[in-house]
Amino acid sequence: MAVKEIFTVLTTRMNDNPKHLEGMNVRYTFNLSGEEAGVYQLQIKEKQAEYAAEAVEESDITFEMKDKDFLKLTEGSLNPTMAYMSGKLKVRGDLSHALKLQTLLKHYA
Repeated sequence: MAVKEIFTVLTTRMNDNPKHLEGMNVRYTFNLSGEEAGVYQLQIKEKQAEYAAEAVEESDITFEMKDKDFLKLTEGSLNPTMAYMSGKLKVRGDLSHALKLQTLLKHYA
């Protein structure tokens, strides 16, 4: 599955069943390198999720990784903690948001 498809599926699933989005107000930025290089933003606000294939606004947390590692992360075949510790994933911003994203991926990916 392509990166844009992943974001479309994630946001659709989140909006169809927003119970895990309760109380969230966060903007994630994903700087991806590789074949599908680009900047993607995922915003969760008022139990609604949307994504943009560009940096629309300043985010609360930024992830930098290869597109293939992003796909593995969303599939559950790449452990986020191990990716971070091995340098496959770089994180800038509030790490509590990173932990929440990990939980969201378990529910919606």
